[in-house]
Amino acid sequence: MKAGILYIVPTPVGNMEDMTLRAIRILKEADVILAEDTRTSGILLKHFDIQHGTLLAHHKFNEHQTIEPLVKRLLAGENVALISDAGTPGISDPGFLLARECAKYGIVVQCLPGATACIPALVDSGLPCDRFCFEGFLPQKKGRQTRINALVDETRTMVFYESPYRVLKTLTQLGEALGYERQAAVSREISKIHEETLRSTIGELITHFTDTEPRGEFVIVVAGKQN
Repeated sequence: MKAGILYIVPTPVGNMEDMTLRAIRILKEADVILAEDTRTSGILLKHFDIQHGTLLAHHKFNEHQTIEPLVKRLLAGENVALISDAGTPGISDPGFLLARECAKYGIVVQCLPGATACIPALVDSGLPCDRFCFEGFLPQKKGRQTRINALVDETRTMVFYESPYRVLKTLTQLGEALGYERQAAVSREISKIHEETLRSTIGELITHFTDTEPRGEFVIVVAGKQN
């Protein structure tokens, strides 16, 4: 029996118009849809009139337990589509473990191109984007400072994800390690109504967010060390 395909399907990070026609088709045709939060994804599926009976939860708290039965379904010929709450699964979201297990069993994995927050923020920053490193979310506690210190001599542009509650802390720690005069940009609410990008030095961005309460989802882009 021919195995099914695991489709990694990006979903909009804000504007519903960012959903691709191919993504809609794959979700309509898949035997199973895996969602990080079935309630959030249910709104998306309803918006695009994707009526599906098999919608299963697949998130960081259960992915180790769900992988084996999912691989069995794929080996039995079912096609599975994985989505997250927003953006491309696997990028600071569940997806890597299942994709790795599918590769182990020779199951085809296809990741559709589509929405993600890091690339628009990188390009909007005005900083060099021909070479960059994606750091995602820094550890909240253990290993956080070690990770930051390891970037002191990084020459590529660096991209971080951050919540509004830790933006100021992250900028402050980056300033202490890399220098407050280092050029940086902060984008928030990518592809949403209140989207904006601020470009300045780390020090000036710290001043801004000290005076203005951070709101929304953030991407921090920092220039690499100059040779």
